[in-house]
Amino acid sequence: MSDPTGKYSITMPRDIAEAAKARSGPSGLSAYVAAAVARQIERDDLNELIHVAEAEHGPITDGEIRALRDQLHQARQQETPGGANSA
Repeated sequence: MSDPTGKYSITMPRDIAEAAKARSGPSGLSAYVAAAVARQIERDDLNELIHVAEAEHGPITDGEIRALRDQLHQARQQETPGGANSA
């Protein structure tokens, strides 16, 4: 069962509205906009979490980011066919 919905009136630039409408597909503009807003809320929540973590532990260095990206890349290679864990 889906969450209850409400009807809202929003204002946005016409070119953005038309582009969203063209891309919305069979689910419709409302679903497309709702998904975009949900993604933005997730990003806002992540940014808040980052600010709290950086306030407590200090900012993440470029080197730490590179090291974590390398670890993620290696893990993804091992999960894909032909990677280190394939038979």
